[in-house]
Amino acid sequence: MASDRPQHASDAPRVAVVGATGAVGMSLLQLVEERGFDYASFELVASPRSAGRTVEFGGAELVVREIDDVDFGSVDVAFFSAGTALSRIWAPRASAEGALVIDNTAAFRMDPDTPLVVPQVNASVLDRRPASGIVANPNCSTIPLVRVLRPVLREWGAEQVVVSTYQAASGGGYSGIGELREDARSQLAGPPYSVPVKEFPPGLAFNVIPFIDTVLDDGGTVEERKMAQESAKILASPELDVTATCVRVPVVNGHSEAVWIRTRRPAEREAVIAELAAQPDVVVHESTDPVSTPTPRHNGDPDRVHVGRIRVSEDGCGVWLWLVADNLRIGAALNAIQIAELLREKGKL
Repeated sequence: MASDRPQHASDAPRVAVVGATGAVGMSLLQLVEERGFDYASFELVASPRSAGRTVEFGGAELVVREIDDVDFGSVDVAFFSAGTALSRIWAPRASAEGALVIDNTAAFRMDPDTPLVVPQVNASVLDRRPASGIVANPNCSTIPLVRVLRPVLREWGAEQVVVSTYQAASGGGYSGIGELREDARSQLAGPPYSVPVKEFPPGLAFNVIPFIDTVLDDGGTVEERKMAQESAKILASPELDVTATCVRVPVVNGHSEAVWIRTRRPAEREAVIAELAAQPDVVVHESTDPVSTPTPRHNGDPDRVHVGRIRVSEDGCGVWLWLVADNLRIGAALNAIQIAELLREKGKL
C-alpha cells in the first residue's frame, strides 16, 4: 500500500523508492522525514526477496511491493537504489510511463541525455527536464570530491587532481557491513577462521583492499574510472586530469579521501580555507590536533562534507586536503533528495 498524507501541498509529488529496504533506501526514507520533503503518496518497492515486508514510515506501516506490481504512471518521482542491472531495465520504463527517475546507480551517469547532478555544483543543468527522463546521482566518492574541487577550479584552476579514497564497508550495503562485523569477530576469535567472505575478498577486517569494483585492462578499476569521468562531467571540464586509487578500509560507514590538486595559479593556504569554508554544507577543520581532525568515526554532522589537513606547497600551486563524508547520506541518499528538492524549486517536478 502507499502512504497517503491528508496535509500536503497541492503540487506535492507522488513518490516511489525502488530499493527501499537497502542501506541507501532506508537512509532516503529517514531523510524524507527529517527534511520534511512533502509528498502526496509514497510507494516502497524492492526485490521479490523483500516484497511483502512492512516498513514504518510517515506514521504508518507500509507494505513493500515488487517492482512488477508498480504503476509508474501514477508516480511523479521515482528514486532508484536497487542496483545497476535493475536500473538499466526499469528506469527507462518508469520514465516512459511518466515518472521522473533519480537513479543512484552507474547505469546512466555518462549518458549524454542524462544530467549527472550535485546540486551545490551544477544545479543549472536541471533548468530543463532531462530528455531521458532520468537524473543520475554520482558515485559516493565523486560527490564530496567535486564539492571541494569546484571553488578551487574557479579561483585557481587545476592541471591535475590525484585522489586516494578510503571507502567504508557500507559501500557494499547492509551485506557489506554485516560481513565486516562477522569477519572482525572471527579474526579476533583466532584461527580457524570460518566466516565466508563474499563482499570483500580476501577479507576486510584488520585489512585494506586496494581494489574496488572490476579491474580494467590498464590496471585501474571501474570505481577509479567513475571518479575521473564523473568529475569531469559534473564540473563541465572535459580536460580535467583526475587520477584515483580507490581502497576499501575496515570502517563501517563514512568515506575519506586524500586529495592533491596541482593548480594553474598560486594559492595561499588562508585563501583556500576561506573558499572551502564558504561552500554550502562544507565544514573546514583548521585544527592540527589529531583529535579534532575529521575521521569516519568522529565525523560530526553527517549532512556536511568535512575538510581538514589543508596545506599548500611552497610555490603555491600544490594544494593538499583531507575530506570525510557520510557515503550513505551525502554520497547517495541526501544528494538524491536534494536533486528532488531542486527540481521542485525549478518547477520541473
